[in-house]
Amino acid sequence: MTESFTPKNIIVTGGCGFIGSNFVHYVVNNHPDVHVTVLDALTYAGNLENIKPLLGDQVEFVHGNICDAQLLDELVPGHDAIVHYAAESHNDNSIADPEPFLKTNVEGTFRLIEAARKYDVRFHHVSTDEVYGDLALDDPAKFTEETPYHPSSPYSSTKASSDLLVRAWFRTYGLRMTISNCSNNYGPYQHVEKFIPRQITNIIEGIRPKLYGDGLNVRDWIHTEDHSSAVWTILTQGRLGETYLIGANGERNNLTVLKDILRVMGQPEDAFDWVKDRPGHDRRYAIDATKLRTELGWKPTHTDFESGLRATVQWYVDNPQWWEPVKAATEAKYKAQGQ
Repeated sequence: MTESFTPKNIIVTGGCGFIGSNFVHYVVNNHPDVHVTVLDALTYAGNLENIKPLLGDQVEFVHGNICDAQLLDELVPGHDAIVHYAAESHNDNSIADPEPFLKTNVEGTFRLIEAARKYDVRFHHVSTDEVYGDLALDDPAKFTEETPYHPSSPYSSTKASSDLLVRAWFRTYGLRMTISNCSNNYGPYQHVEKFIPRQITNIIEGIRPKLYGDGLNVRDWIHTEDHSSAVWTILTQGRLGETYLIGANGERNNLTVLKDILRVMGQPEDAFDWVKDRPGHDRRYAIDATKLRTELGWKPTHTDFESGLRATVQWYVDNPQWWEPVKAATEAKYKAQGQ
């Protein structure tokens, strides 16, 4: 039996990042009576421009770090929920330097759940399907809530650690929590280091896109607005202590996605270069979201990948002032890593 919860005053950590800022937009567009406090450290992946048009009576911004226990003591009282998106999330970066991932993803989550426990605030933890490791390309199975954890990168192992902390705080201290593990997101405001925006912005700038390995690695894509609606559904209707997997049956291999992008942008489908695969590159992710659909009645609305992709391409075409300032530095970093 699901429990109904009606939040009025929420903290969104990492609300200036890609997925977090899209969630803030979703709340503003769909729940005008809910006040949102965005807490973000504004690392390279956080951009205040993502939420600037929303700032005002409904949305306020606090520049700070989730590891700052004193700040959390000042901020958390008076709120009724924390939705925790803040994370270091780029696999290549975690391989090059794991330490910030431990700091933000493990210690940061610990600080937040301690504050949520102290002030009896509901806590929703946003995680990733990468905690389950990967599946074989020819395996008919998908991840479910019962799949054992088997993370393979420094990034995914720190997310697995944070999930386990949140579960332990539920069992040991009665923390009012839910967890969601989501597949790969796409949509507006995504940093140009990530797969889809990197390819789109390369093509806009006349740079040939690059594809890792054999390109057959499969990701389960979901539009970020569908992720937002699912998180809201879990926050307001999910059973305490439960984990819900979020996915939209969007399995596609990287080669197919890149060819889709090239086609949508009027380029030949073979206008890209192959590059050496990344260490420990997961082969396939796939989500079975049956529990979320049947128990909470959620369903995605962006079920046509190509139309979602076209809208995403158009957003990057229309907003060069958003991504151009960080594009050159991102590509320089990839080049230094040999990619």
